[in-house]
Amino acid sequence: MRDLKIPQQRHPEKAHRPDNAQPKKPSWIRVKAPGGQGYADTRKIMREHNLVTVCEEAGCPNVGECWSQGHATMMIMGEVCTRACTFCNIATGKPPEPLDAFEPGRVADAVQKLGLNHVVITSVDRDDVTDGGAEHFAQTIRAIRHRAPGTTIEILTPDFIKADPEVLRVVVDARPDVFNHNLETVPGLYPEVRPGARYFHSLRLLQRVKELDPRIFTKSGIMVGLGEDRQQVVQVMDDMRAADVDFLTIGQYLQPTPKHHAVNRFVTPEEFAGYEKSAYGKGFLMVSATPLTRSSYHAGDDFARLRDAREARLARG
Repeated sequence: MRDLKIPQQRHPEKAHRPDNAQPKKPSWIRVKAPGGQGYADTRKIMREHNLVTVCEEAGCPNVGECWSQGHATMMIMGEVCTRACTFCNIATGKPPEPLDAFEPGRVADAVQKLGLNHVVITSVDRDDVTDGGAEHFAQTIRAIRHRAPGTTIEILTPDFIKADPEVLRVVVDARPDVFNHNLETVPGLYPEVRPGARYFHSLRLLQRVKELDPRIFTKSGIMVGLGEDRQQVVQVMDDMRAADVDFLTIGQYLQPTPKHHAVNRFVTPEEFAGYEKSAYGKGFLMVSATPLTRSSYHAGDDFARLRDAREARLARG
């Protein structure tokens, strides 16, 4: 039996990789340790419903702030991912169990108990499942709509690269409010950072969501500090806008363990501000570009601003 708390068992494919030095974090990237009653209450609900969160599994630096406000990004389809991206701290390998048919109901119940106005649902990659988990996402969306009809729903999906292209329609037909799929990095770094994925497949996935249902907001994000340069980041922005992506997130890559991809550098807050200005100039409805930006960080507030931005643009004609 694997113990996913042990790094060597959590990432067996990385065990023999040479260690990469983990540089000291600058002052602008440090956060307080999680704690407080709100954090404890959120943790209790997650445990009672036997739910996995990407906040914990990926080692998100914002977990203390978000959980203290009752906001947790739930990760469905298990806690073992069939991919082996070199930036990610989620456990990798062959998932030990099939999809849990009761999970969508547990997620919906937790959303109701937390009283969420906006929820983010993500998942591991499940290349071992015929449809990549598309129907499981759809069932989770429908369960939340039934149990918490006032909650807006944001999903952060895999790329479904090994499934029939038509499975995307299953997810879109369930009508999430926001469809997020992260490009993660610039195309030149994919072979090292995101093996098993394809940049233009992911880009086309986002474009197809808009073609299938233009009402759904689309969102994507990248990390910086992996070895990319500004010109490459700007090109990704152009590619996203060509695919009609509404919302862009850019955050600092943080190395989970010495076996993961090295931090090339810490991007300064001033550079992030420059990326934000460039992105708005290219026509994104919403941009979040800060060192601590993550896909679901402040997602509820950002969704309200995203909706307002669309209405304002439509009013301008």
